[in-house]
Amino acid sequence: MTRDTEYFRRRAAEARAAACSKDEPERVEVAGELALAYAALARRRAAALAAEELTAVPLEQPA
Repeated sequence: MTRDTEYFRRRAAEARAAACSKDEPERVEVAGELALAYAALARRRAAALAAEELTAVPLEQPA
């Protein structure tokens, strides 16, 4: 299953919220790492989509 940018942004926000809860120190550290990973995946996916859109536009119009 392919995940979109919004999915990774949402998961990053959930992980950040979990990292802010100070209940269990071990889980906070893992949640922080997950937040960073999901945010990086969201940025990577957004960059890939932007690159796709840029290459889809023809540089010259056919005569």
